[in-house]
Amino acid sequence: MKRSFKVKNFKRHSKRVFTSVVGGSVVLIGLVLIPYPGPGWLIVFAGFAILATEFEFAAIVLEWLKEKYEEWLSWLKRQHVSFQIFVLILTGLVVVTTVWLLNGFGILNHLLNLNQTWLVSPFFK
Repeated sequence: MKRSFKVKNFKRHSKRVFTSVVGGSVVLIGLVLIPYPGPGWLIVFAGFAILATEFEFAAIVLEWLKEKYEEWLSWLKRQHVSFQIFVLILTGLVVVTTVWLLNGFGILNHLLNLNQTWLVSPFFK
């Protein structure tokens, strides 16, 4: 009987660890992808949904995030179009800067043989 309890306990603990690693990784990937065009927030929500299968705090955080995301979108839609454009430009600058820092433009520079040293990230010189 004790062996059966230990096996069940081990399986339960292993499942929680696996869920933590997978869900946490998905959340982190989603956070990195938020400023980029695409499903950054959707990936964050998916990560917390994975975590919520094992952890009550994740379900609470997921609901809170959904509320805040919807509030942000609603607030942004009520703003003047010039501010909406400003947010769009700022998001674009974040994307361009991180692609440059991660040497995305440096790779294109090398592949296309452009010989533009300013395209290479300072981290990859």
